[in-house]
Amino acid sequence: MVKFLRHGVAIAWLLILGIVIAILLSVKLLQDTAELRFDRDVNRMVFNDNLDLLNQLRAQAGIESDSVNQVLEDANPAANAPYIVISIADHRLWYKQGDSVLFTAPVATASGKELVAGGSGQHWRFETPRGRLVVQSKDSNPAWVPPDWHYVEQARARGLGLVHLERSKSYAGFTVQGANVIEPNGQAAPPPTEGHELVANGNLIVPPFGTAQRRYMGTLGTRRLDLGDGYGIHGTDEPKSIGRSVSHGCVRMLNEDVEQLYPMVPVGTAVYIY
Repeated sequence: MVKFLRHGVAIAWLLILGIVIAILLSVKLLQDTAELRFDRDVNRMVFNDNLDLLNQLRAQAGIESDSVNQVLEDANPAANAPYIVISIADHRLWYKQGDSVLFTAPVATASGKELVAGGSGQHWRFETPRGRLVVQSKDSNPAWVPPDWHYVEQARARGLGLVHLERSKSYAGFTVQGANVIEPNGQAAPPPTEGHELVANGNLIVPPFGTAQRRYMGTLGTRRLDLGDGYGIHGTDEPKSIGRSVSHGCVRMLNEDVEQLYPMVPVGTAVYIY
């Protein structure tokens, strides 16, 4: 009899535990569903500039702060001036004035990946910045001056070491004269293209800033809207990347799209990225 009672109590506790677990899983499922619906509604409200509804929904959800709040700060451009909205999740750009969409196009945004350099310990995380930015300048046929991470990536992909060429020194017959890297044959090295950097003795040579061999033409496409701090909205020489998370932080567009947007956007235009 005692054994039977103990067995019954054990079964009862297992049933109670099972019910508790089921309740917790149901609560988690409802919470996840609510968050997904919230994100969906936020995207719609950002696109439609429905700030009152956004604030009301955030208050109901008990959210004190989020990235969208910062994106939409001062989201009322002076004198109804046009502005740009970019959705990282949707890989899309809108150029708007009030409730009207003046232009829209697909884009590519950052991969979110992290790169760590071997011995130096340097690391980079490739993210498209969220928040309010401003078009600071515009470039036609822009040149790209790559940061060091470009050479780290190239060397790693090709199984090479890295050597930084200094202006006051030579390496394997390569020297720097004025704005050019001079090859061992005495001629200026050709303009750089990705995947065809200078190589000697199993090392990829990193040209100094200010040299022609550190200026890549065509990589940024045909137009660029500079957002500062190395970020921009620009064209690309990789059209298949559009619609994906593959860049190192910038917002890429098809060349034909950025060429259409470029004359429409004046310097000083607000850019909201979320």
